[in-house]
Amino acid sequence: MKGEFVTAKRDREDIIQKYIQGCIRNERDSQKALYQHFYSFAMGICLRYANDRLDAAGILNDGFFKAFKNIDKYEPTKAFLPWLGRIITNTAIDYYRANLKFADHVDIVDHEDVAQVSSIYDKLAYQDLLALVQELSPGYRTVFNLFAIDGYTHEEIAEMLGISVGTSKSNLFKARQKLQEMLKATEAKTYQVRSSEVDRNLLQVRLNTNTQ
Repeated sequence: MKGEFVTAKRDREDIIQKYIQGCIRNERDSQKALYQHFYSFAMGICLRYANDRLDAAGILNDGFFKAFKNIDKYEPTKAFLPWLGRIITNTAIDYYRANLKFADHVDIVDHEDVAQVSSIYDKLAYQDLLALVQELSPGYRTVFNLFAIDGYTHEEIAEMLGISVGTSKSNLFKARQKLQEMLKATEAKTYQVRSSEVDRNLLQVRLNTNTQ
C-alpha cells in the first residue's frame, strides 16, 4: 500500500514536470493543465487576501500570468508548490499595495500583547476563518494573513508592505481583536438561533400536548 502511494506521488510529480516543461515552451495546453491542477491551491491563497471572490479571481489570473512568464526560472530540483505559492502571495500583496494606502493602522513602537492574544484561528474551521478574515479591513487582513497563516516575521512584512515593524505588530494585534469580536458576535447569534429552535420545539410539544 505504501509503495503504491509513493508510486502515485512520483507519477503526479512527473506529470507536473511535464506540464512545466510545456509551459516553458509556451504551450497553451500545458498552461491550461497546470492552471487547472493548482487552481484550488492558488484560489485558496487569493481568497484570504481578497475582499471577495471577484477580487480573488483577478489576483489569481495575474498570479498565474506571472508564474507562466517566469516559469523558466523555476528550479526543477525544488518543490513547485512553494514556488507557485510565493508568486500568488506576492501578487496579492502587489494588488493591495497598488490599491490601498494602509490608512487603518496606527504606528507603535511595540505590542508585547500580540503574542499573548489567543489564537483565534485555532478555534475555527478553515471556511469559517476565511469568512471572518474577509470581513477585516484590507490592512489588517493582509498583515494577519502574512504573519498568522503564511508565517512571515514582522520584519519581513514591514519590508514587503513598506510599513514599519511597529505598524505590522499593531495591525496584527487589532486584526486579532476584531476577529475575537466577530467570533463572539457569531457565537451569540448561533446561541440565539439555537435558543429559538429550542423555544419552537418546546412550543410544538406544548401544542401537541394540548391537542391530545
